[in-house]
Amino acid sequence: MFKQIVTIASIAAFGALAGCQTANPDVVNPYDAQRMSSVQDATVLSIRPVTLQGSQSGVGVVGGAVIGGIAGSNVGGPRTGGIVGIAGAIAGGLIGNAIEKDATQQKAVEILVQLKNGDRRSVVQGLGADTFAAGDPVIMVTTGGRTRVMRAPPVTTGATAPTPYPAAAYPAPVPSPQ
Repeated sequence: MFKQIVTIASIAAFGALAGCQTANPDVVNPYDAQRMSSVQDATVLSIRPVTLQGSQSGVGVVGGAVIGGIAGSNVGGPRTGGIVGIAGAIAGGLIGNAIEKDATQQKAVEILVQLKNGDRRSVVQGLGADTFAAGDPVIMVTTGGRTRVMRAPPVTTGATAPTPYPAAAYPAPVPSPQ
């Protein structure tokens, strides 16, 4: 019975940690789909690695306290089982909180950019597929108050038109009888 409770509590804790939000710039929130975004051209001035602090939602504390309390209450005799169970719950809660914080921590970068008008901006984002260096041309895409930095696509001038989209494969409209 004890092993079943520990297994269920562990699965619940890991499942809750798996649902944590990411700061990866390659992952876009579904809410941001089909929304207009503001795009600004910029140049990278500097980059430095940072760490995004892990979350403390309470899942680790509760999971650790439950597991520690159950484990502690099974140690000792009938008189000491309650005291050891409380100590186990406290220790388990502290350990569970530390595990949750460490498991949700992410590596990121702080990117300092200069806009075309001379203004400077700093954006912290999780590591993605793009790597940046000082002097790189980038774009800053802002959607719903959230900004991410991406490599700037090649710019086309007025002399060369961009490649048109392929024609839609819709059936030809049927003329109405008159």
